[in-house]
Amino acid sequence: MLRRVDGVSYERERIQTPDDDFLDIDWLRQRAEKVVIISHGLEGNTSRAYVKGMAHAFFQQNMDVLTWNFRGCSGEVNRQLRFYHSGATDDLDCIVHHAIQKGYKEIFLIGFSLGGNVTLKYLGEKDAHTEISKAAVFSVPMDLHSSCLKISKRSNWIYSNRFLNSLKTKVITKSLTRPELDVKDIHKIKTLIEFDDRYTAPLHGFLNAVDYYRRCSSLHFVESIKTPTLIVNAQNDPFLSESCYPKAQLKAHPFVRFEEPGFGGHVGFAQFSKNGLYWSEERALSFMINP
Repeated sequence: MLRRVDGVSYERERIQTPDDDFLDIDWLRQRAEKVVIISHGLEGNTSRAYVKGMAHAFFQQNMDVLTWNFRGCSGEVNRQLRFYHSGATDDLDCIVHHAIQKGYKEIFLIGFSLGGNVTLKYLGEKDAHTEISKAAVFSVPMDLHSSCLKISKRSNWIYSNRFLNSLKTKVITKSLTRPELDVKDIHKIKTLIEFDDRYTAPLHGFLNAVDYYRRCSSLHFVESIKTPTLIVNAQNDPFLSESCYPKAQLKAHPFVRFEEPGFGGHVGFAQFSKNGLYWSEERALSFMINP
């Protein structure tokens, strides 16, 4: 939250989705043939330091960068009743198609936290586009249910309450133009699971929060991934449950590499070196660029 990333001046583009909604994209472009697509985390956006830091790192390597805001995260309420969620791969697919239509010959995917889960699910649920060369994700709640339980523990109250208040505000704001969105007693919701049970699940076609977590956890999709992919979950991440570290499951995977550095927290990985790069940015660059 305290980090500043200088030298990032985005160019915004709005694209339409097939269901008559919109996604706001923030570009860094230099007419490169390769593009990196970056997906942010829960209640994040393209202005977050972890997104801008990664974008700047790859732009300095002569690549174009496409960062995108999930529905309702760009500063403007989206049109449809739905929002975004941990399994909304249809929107990521829309972004990838847009990049392909722009003429890029090689695409790299990077995701953080919720955006990392979306990225892994996207790569595993169907054969990826041939233009996608590699992917790297950080701080991924691969088991959504157990991770949601962990973030709701008293020790994580300051974080979960911040996410919850932000989500509630978005629902209340949208209800001003979508009266079918019931906000009665929304103040009584005390946990993220309660929020997902009342809003996320029914608005996106799931039976309840547990059904949503079960059907969208990337843990169930990683074995089908056929794109070279790096997953990095720090051992001291306060949000991730034990099942988010599938070392045994992925040990012999031909395409997926799982790493668990001792430090990094949640989308942190800070280091204070002369080049200004965080550890996660150096790791992503070495994985993506090296043969």
